[in-house]
Amino acid sequence: MEMATARDRLVDSLVANDIITKSSTAEAMRAVPRHEFVDADQQEQAYQDRPLPIGNDQTISAPHMVGQMLDLLDVAPGDRVLEIGTGCGYHAAVTSEVVGDGNVYSVEYDPDLGEAARERLADLGYDVAVRIGDGREGWPEEAPFDASYLTCAAAEPPSAVLEQTATDGAVVGPFGSGQQELKRLVPQPDGSYDAETIAPVRFVTMR
Repeated sequence: MEMATARDRLVDSLVANDIITKSSTAEAMRAVPRHEFVDADQQEQAYQDRPLPIGNDQTISAPHMVGQMLDLLDVAPGDRVLEIGTGCGYHAAVTSEVVGDGNVYSVEYDPDLGEAARERLADLGYDVAVRIGDGREGWPEEAPFDASYLTCAAAEPPSAVLEQTATDGAVVGPFGSGQQELKRLVPQPDGSYDAETIAPVRFVTMR
């Protein structure tokens, strides 16, 4: 099956099952070639709705999770977004399709993955800034952000990420040390946050 056809079928399924509800999210996922973000031996599985290994004990998130998180961010063209955990770069590419070139800032702890993602994104025409570093620190030099998300599980929401996100924005990610839960957090001016729990999840833990 041709990759584009398989991709459309996957997105059609996610839309039909109300897993993704925003047309901007669906269009972004139709636009990004997920198979280009995995190794050659994984490409035939790229449009199955499941995580796949990308090396160094990391994974590319299942498409439904990427779409659901993008829906929850509720971003629009021109919004500046912070990503913690670049991985292979797929999630950043999908987000970039919505907010536009130069508006996604991604931090990756693993130098090998980060460098590979930076090259891959550039080769595919995505203007995404990738920094190698500790995601717990966010990216203070580029703050504030309209929204932020984590692709790895943190026991507690990193305070720096909350501080660097606008008070009318959202922080989406998996949180919890034992049972992880996908949550949408809305930072408040006093440094606290409102939290909405979405669903139990299982992500690679933040390093």
